[in-house]
Amino acid sequence: MLNDIQTDAKKRMQGAIQSLETDFARIRTGRANAALLEGIRVNYYDMPTPLQQLASISIPEPRSILIRPFDPSTLKEIERGILASDLGLTPGNDGKVVRLNLPALTEERRIELAKVVKRRAEDARIAVRNIRRDLIRDLRDFENEKLISEDDQKRGEDDLQKETDRYIEEIDNLCNRKEEEILEV
Repeated sequence: MLNDIQTDAKKRMQGAIQSLETDFARIRTGRANAALLEGIRVNYYDMPTPLQQLASISIPEPRSILIRPFDPSTLKEIERGILASDLGLTPGNDGKVVRLNLPALTEERRIELAKVVKRRAEDARIAVRNIRRDLIRDLRDFENEKLISEDDQKRGEDDLQKETDRYIEEIDNLCNRKEEEILEV
């Protein structure tokens, strides 16, 4: 029973870490990154479709992204999807490809992005703590129902706390790395 709870805790906390890593990949630093376009949906035959399914994305230079649609008739829709996103980038279209040029980040924008990183990291910490709270409640319920002993319940809570501390530390490390990456000029 305790092993099941430990396994569940690891799986759910790892999910919180993966979600945070995905969020961090979408936050723009000074360099072009195809992950910036992951959340963009394009209206393709009246269906919102992920941009990656409609085009190949490449990074020809450190500050530009090249989007080559598989179907040239989708160029306008791809542009609309990019403009509708919260990237703040203006696409350029030459009739065959869409180019995105990433301007250099201002100091003000870097500080703003660092605050966003801290906020998302705090959300991940809260998610991990909520997982711990739910599982501790489960342990206490098991102990009240006499499915496990009081000693097992205490041992389980201690193990959950250690696991939680480990994942919180990992979140802090990810946050610090991303912050350094953003503030790097």
